[in-house]
Amino acid sequence: MQVSGKLIVITGAGNGMGRETALQLLEKGARVAGVDLSAEGLSETKELAGANGARFSEHALSVTDRAAVEALPAAVEEAHGQPADGIVNMAGIIHRFAKVQDLDIEEIERVMNVNYWGTVYPVKAFLPVLLRRPEALIVNFASMGALLPVPGQGAYGSSKGAIRLFTDTLYAELADTRVQVHLVFPGAIATNISANSGVSAPGGGAATAEDAQKSAMQPMDVRDAGAIIVRGIESGSYRVMIGKDAKTFDRLARLSPTKSIRMIAKKVSEAMGL
Repeated sequence: MQVSGKLIVITGAGNGMGRETALQLLEKGARVAGVDLSAEGLSETKELAGANGARFSEHALSVTDRAAVEALPAAVEEAHGQPADGIVNMAGIIHRFAKVQDLDIEEIERVMNVNYWGTVYPVKAFLPVLLRRPEALIVNFASMGALLPVPGQGAYGSSKGAIRLFTDTLYAELADTRVQVHLVFPGAIATNISANSGVSAPGGGAATAEDAQKSAMQPMDVRDAGAIIVRGIESGSYRVMIGKDAKTFDRLARLSPTKSIRMIAKKVSEAMGL
């Protein structure tokens, strides 16, 4: 897709990869509707955009609020004077680093609500609009944890695995339309998802799926991750792998799933003291 002049909606645009993707799309001449739970985060993104911020609208809401998401297409069109050409579903959270047996059911429900339903709601809300556009796109985010399980992040990985199959289905169903679909697999990226999710490790400190990866692998800078996302959108690539470790996990999952699961389980469990 040629992004200049297009209107792209990005959830999670108030920080991390969502913010960086928004800034880089704005630099390329796109219009961006930023969606985030944090109004302050969206304001910071707009400020960082500088002169390009004139093409950035702020929409503070929870992606788990179905009514608010269903009202979003109209709000975006009113703010920009044109319908959306694409939706990038990047908003997501993790849970505290703990085995499934030690997680409260409420923790699992929260992660599934934000990650899975927070992807499904925007897709359902915007798809009728996108199908009427000359060209459009849907970008959903899975994870390295959707390729192989990360011990201590079972609910997170499950939510991302659900997004993976949901997006594969969209890709098949929309093959004969003008809506291009992308599925992104981030690996270790230097983001603040831990603080945003409000979780900590046993004994204190941040604990995320990314933290476990960092124990053995160097995380990718968020600016580089944003550039890969934008290139994926421009090139039309369905599977977009991000991070120095993501392709390795992809190969392991394809070549020897059982052996790979045991190897990753051992490394992560040792790193996080599980």
